[in-house]
Amino acid sequence: MKKQFKAESKRLMDLMIHSIYTNKEIFLREIISNASDAIDKLHYKSLTDDNIKIKKEEFAITIDIDKNARTLTISDNGIGMTKEELETNLGTIAKSGSFDFKNDNEKKEDIDIIGQFGVGFYSAFMVASEVKVISKAYGSDEAYTWESSGVDGYSITACEKENIGTDIILTIKNDDEEYNTYLEEYEIQRLVKKYSDYITYPIRMEVTKSRPKKDKEGEYEEYREEEILNSLVPIWKRNKNDITEEEYNTFYSDKFFDYETPIAHIHTKAEGTLEYNSLLYIPSHASYDYYSKDYEKGLQLYSNGVLIMEKCADLIPDYFSFVKGVVDSPDLSLNISREMLQQNRVLKTIAGNIEKHIKTELTTMLKEKFDDYKKFWDAFGLQIKMGVYNDYGMNKDKLQDLLLFYSSKEKKLITLEDYIERNKKEKNIYYACGNTISQIETLPQVEAVIEKGKEVLYCTDYVDEFVLKTLMKYQEKDFKNVCSDQLDLESDDEKEELKKLNDKSKKLLEFMKETINVKDVKFTNTLKNHPVCLRNAGEISIEMEKVMNAMPNGGDVNAEKILEINASHPIAKKVQALYKTDKEKLKDLCKVLYAQARLIEGLSIDNPTEITNLVCDYLAK
Repeated sequence: MKKQFKAESKRLMDLMIHSIYTNKEIFLREIISNASDAIDKLHYKSLTDDNIKIKKEEFAITIDIDKNARTLTISDNGIGMTKEELETNLGTIAKSGSFDFKNDNEKKEDIDIIGQFGVGFYSAFMVASEVKVISKAYGSDEAYTWESSGVDGYSITACEKENIGTDIILTIKNDDEEYNTYLEEYEIQRLVKKYSDYITYPIRMEVTKSRPKKDKEGEYEEYREEEILNSLVPIWKRNKNDITEEEYNTFYSDKFFDYETPIAHIHTKAEGTLEYNSLLYIPSHASYDYYSKDYEKGLQLYSNGVLIMEKCADLIPDYFSFVKGVVDSPDLSLNISREMLQQNRVLKTIAGNIEKHIKTELTTMLKEKFDDYKKFWDAFGLQIKMGVYNDYGMNKDKLQDLLLFYSSKEKKLITLEDYIERNKKEKNIYYACGNTISQIETLPQVEAVIEKGKEVLYCTDYVDEFVLKTLMKYQEKDFKNVCSDQLDLESDDEKEELKKLNDKSKKLLEFMKETINVKDVKFTNTLKNHPVCLRNAGEISIEMEKVMNAMPNGGDVNAEKILEINASHPIAKKVQALYKTDKEKLKDLCKVLYAQARLIEGLSIDNPTEITNLVCDYLAK
């Protein structure tokens, strides 16, 4: 009885069959990888199950070509699948982002979907008109055949199979000359070498060879001989001098299902009291789920080439969770449990070394390959910032030199060290916060500080100010928010002149303060052309107020606000005159000025209708 694919699987199957993905040749890599995983599982099980008699050297993947039947068969003697597992693994696509795939990408012709959405097996339908899977699971006396021609559905029936394992039989399409190459020995050899050379189990295939005929000089005869197509040695155990950049990148794309070239790889071999090999990659972009709760960090952990854990989270700190890779150590027991791993001294030592390797690589990239580092920062800079802020700043000293901020002077991203180098005589590091660079540049407070020749760092991420508050200092220099009332950039004469003006206007300013309900109202001489601005008093800034109130259950956080009025602007004379002649009109003007200052800071207005009407009244006069 034929069963139907679930809707999500059916949509993706249709895309596969119609070849939306042009790199069809990866189908063989996907199937071989699945076969290797199946053998891994049985081999791991054999370490604790004496009933499994097969030895490691007997595990193999076999490929067979039948040109007459147009079939390509890939077989393994791994753990196999039960009827239920065939249904689960092949009848539906693993939970992923594939549901939104077609809507998001329907106009793109060459889209990389393999691996990104858990559809490796389905890639077979790019080259096959029919796929048959015959499998017998370890511990079962029954075997089953899963069979499908595509979107019409699939069937699962009982069958006979002598040995445990899985045979995948592809009937290669016959409607294009291109597909014929997948029935050629040389093409299969090329694909295995290109994509699956690192597989730790032998990939065997009978190939046609030629040899000189006996007693017939110059004549050759053909014969068939089984050949191992892959090198068997995992890439991370090979000498790094013998590995090309293409091989590193191919391994990465195959192993981690990312077909964009990584920014960097870190290949390490440690010997002595502690032995391990590691091959780590820094991706060039964040995965679709990286900044979500569904993302699971971790490196693949092996012991002597046998997989212990698919994602070992304890090998890598959260702030470097974007790193992908493998770690292989003979000093770890194959039978170690997840709970024991968390307490394992060897694992903790390896994790500490890996953290240092990653930090060194990023530091070198920052200093020597800034364009690459900029690409990394665009993808994962937020994660580095969170690493500074999280755990009460426990890791800030490790990460502070990796931080980048946009500079008002350089008009590009710079490090804190760059800022210090250019501003050695400054006591402080000045910064300003906002949603965008253009918004920050037009803040009255920023213009005033730049006018005095200061360099300002622009903070556009919601976490930026929390990061700087966590750091507190960098190379003994304090961080100063240019919107704070503690900036103190005026000369003694300017301060004295301003004090006299504010003392003289004390009653006026008190009246305005009570009208708009703020911490204080002052005249200022720091603004150039702008009539008003808001500053914050205390530790909570206006930007922190916005961030905290935007969080779920963030509460009602209010920064203590100070309204500053430009003493040299005509509006200063206006408020002074109204205080003497018409206090009710002054109240209206106070509301408008305060609303204007809030808008400049990106804050909402509680009474927009009232403010709009007041503005219109002023314009009409």
